[in-house]
Amino acid sequence: MRYRLSSFLMVPLLLFVVAAQGAAAGFGGAQDPAPQDPGQYQDPNQAQYPDQSPDQGVYQNFSPDQLDNLLSPIALYPDPLLAQVLLAATFPDQVDEAARFLRGGAPPEDIDAQPWDVSVKAVAHYPTVLYMMDNRLDWTTSVGQAYANQSSDVQESIQRLRQMAHDNGALATTPQMEVEQQGPYWAIWPANPQFIYVPVYDPAVVFVHRGFGVWVGGPFVTFTVGYPIGVWCIWDFDWGHRGIFYTGWGGPLAPWAVRARPFIHVNNVYLNDRFRTVVVNREVTNRRVNVDNLRSYNAVHQNVRYNNVAVTNIQRRAESNNRPVSNQVMQRNINSNNPQLDNFRGREAAPAPQARPEAQRAPQAAPPRSAFNVEQRQFNPQQSSARGQASRQEMSRPAPAPRAAPAARPSAPPRGGGGGKRP
Repeated sequence: MRYRLSSFLMVPLLLFVVAAQGAAAGFGGAQDPAPQDPGQYQDPNQAQYPDQSPDQGVYQNFSPDQLDNLLSPIALYPDPLLAQVLLAATFPDQVDEAARFLRGGAPPEDIDAQPWDVSVKAVAHYPTVLYMMDNRLDWTTSVGQAYANQSSDVQESIQRLRQMAHDNGALATTPQMEVEQQGPYWAIWPANPQFIYVPVYDPAVVFVHRGFGVWVGGPFVTFTVGYPIGVWCIWDFDWGHRGIFYTGWGGPLAPWAVRARPFIHVNNVYLNDRFRTVVVNREVTNRRVNVDNLRSYNAVHQNVRYNNVAVTNIQRRAESNNRPVSNQVMQRNINSNNPQLDNFRGREAAPAPQARPEAQRAPQAAPPRSAFNVEQRQFNPQQSSARGQASRQEMSRPAPAPRAAPAARPSAPPRGGGGGKRP
């Protein structure tokens, strides 16, 4: 009886546990529980802590002024678009591949089926931004390196630039974007629930001064055509706390996302619990960039140099040269760390000298003969075979008998000389 009573009392308890687990699983919005294709997952080898890079030995941090220059072209982007751009910048190779894909005439609906990182797929839905990043791969790589190693400094620079734009009268709510001050931070959101408008502006005008007359009475910021706000906008900014975080279009949402949520079509390409941990591509730290190309972005701080980037390039080059080649056969036969192996790799041959008259030509020494430097001749296999057969026949013939010596001829009688007396 006691056993039956205990079993009876445990039934409500089990029902309560099951209900609690179901509520926990449903928290966070309507997400498709179907498993995501493995190709859509982020690389598990990517580090998950943006401010702790294993390559700090070969990476020298950007200064605040350098970050201001690099981030000024995107500092006024709406927060959901800015979050996707910063993460996609850590995948510059995929950005270039996505740009080639769209420029080749691929339809936008094919973007989600590509094996790119979800952040690159998200940016690919905004071709204006994608092409800008692809046309400036050195800049894109530098922004990706900065976020992968200095995410807090990147966020501080963006807020510093937004404050400068506000103080300059260039940051205000418009029909295309909504600006809200959250304590010491500035948030920028899409004003339309269905479309994102990409801002276009001159950083030298927006963040530094009010222009040179041509801007008087005109707008500081203009906008492109509206692009749809899609399910791919899965990351947003929590300024001063979490930074970039995964929203999943569920749970507490920012006001812009609350307005846009009724127009979002859920799919499991972008909505997945694996994206709750924001990861970046650490391999971007190992890429070298052209320092001269970075100087063209000195719109906010004009006298900034990038000596730290040049030093980092040298360190990366030395590290790559000293890294052994993963080829066991090669390791057994040659020294793969020999710097002379790269002396002529990737170089064009020097132009041939112009021909000079025969009388002015300097005598040339005959090239050394070796197994790898022989004179090239025309080879006729039929003639060679005929010569070999004739030689073999000649060798097989019997040797001729020795010839007898010719008989000696009798000597002629001596002839008398003239002039003698007769008897």
